[in-house]
Amino acid sequence: MASDEDAAPWAIDPGDSGSRARWEQGRSRPDSLSVVVAPAAAPLPLRGRAGLSEATLLGLIAIFALSVTFDYINGFHDTANAIATSVSTRALKPEHAIVLSATANFVGALIFGTAVAGTIGSGIVQDSHILANGSMVLGAALIGAIAWNLITWALAIPSSSSHALVGGLIGAAWASAGADAVQWGNFAVKVLVPLVSSPVLGFAIALTLMVVLLNAIGWMNPRHAVAAFRRRRSSAAGIDSGSPDGEEPAEPAPVIGTSPKRINDRFRRLQVLSATYMALSHGSNDAQKTMGIMTLALFSSGAIHDKTVPVWVILLAATAMSLGTAAGGWRIMKTMGQRVVKLDPVHGFAAETTAASIILGASHFGMPVSTTHVISSAIMGVGASDRVHAVHWAVARSIVTAWILTIPCAAAIAAVSYLALHLSSGPVASVLHVFGV
Repeated sequence: MASDEDAAPWAIDPGDSGSRARWEQGRSRPDSLSVVVAPAAAPLPLRGRAGLSEATLLGLIAIFALSVTFDYINGFHDTANAIATSVSTRALKPEHAIVLSATANFVGALIFGTAVAGTIGSGIVQDSHILANGSMVLGAALIGAIAWNLITWALAIPSSSSHALVGGLIGAAWASAGADAVQWGNFAVKVLVPLVSSPVLGFAIALTLMVVLLNAIGWMNPRHAVAAFRRRRSSAAGIDSGSPDGEEPAEPAPVIGTSPKRINDRFRRLQVLSATYMALSHGSNDAQKTMGIMTLALFSSGAIHDKTVPVWVILLAATAMSLGTAAGGWRIMKTMGQRVVKLDPVHGFAAETTAASIILGASHFGMPVSTTHVISSAIMGVGASDRVHAVHWAVARSIVTAWILTIPCAAAIAAVSYLALHLSSGPVASVLHVFGV
């Protein structure tokens, strides 16, 4: 007979209430030599309304590749917006200016919100018209914007990357679903009104600021400051242009601290701040536009629930634009810095401060304005404060012509691109099917 020690641990003694309790406890835990296998966990679904098919994933990859390309081109295409004036007035060396602009563009894209991204993502085209065909529409829009940017860059014309993207969206959506696919009311308020008003404000405010600055420091023309000093000092001392005996009076000493060289040096230092301010505002507005495109692509494919811009999308857009800025845009920089008007440090400071303030205000209200339009008009304004003929109006006319043509030309390229993608979608789908995609 087996001893008590040999008895099974779950043996029950009917008269022993403790053995029954031990038996119940033994039933609730597995044998020590058994392997407990948890039920297989179900795969985690992707965030969004549904899982992504391989075709949808490939479409998203294409959209993101085009968006990053657009941001990179936008960076070197619009480098001149932030740094051309500082380089032309020798306030910054070109390599230092590019590093400063790239850094400030990155920071500006991160810290100034996503109101402009919201406008691009939901304020230009109707969601219902592109949800079923979002990748093709957005891809065509980006192709149109990139093509127009490269055309104007090759011609050294400072066109608007922002309006090229807006035009691309309109052209692709119209080709996809007709005119009803465009939210014309929002387009008028958010795009057309700033398109007209921002250059006018840039010109007027820059002209006013320049006049205030020149009067504050006693200049009528920075390049003829010595003559102005002589007139002011002679008038203050009651000295006529000549002495009674016909001899020329002695040349008065310039006012200490207000000599042209000192003023230029001070405004060159101030231009470092104004150039940083301009680059921050550029990042706050321009980088957000592709954030809106990428977010709309994610939403239309079902990868995210709503149109809140993910943090990683913000980082991706900011990085691409800052890298493009670091590449530089020397052809357009020359046009912006010298061909429109000859700039002095005080002119550059006034133009950059004016443009940056207008752009930041537009970013706050979610208006995708053109940084190129604003800084160009500000440069014309500060030039006109010297004299009207100081502005090279023939160059200015070519810039304005590019402004007018940007939206319709980018829209036309995007519409043709959409039709080409639509016609080729059948053969491409067949090839993908052969490879099991």
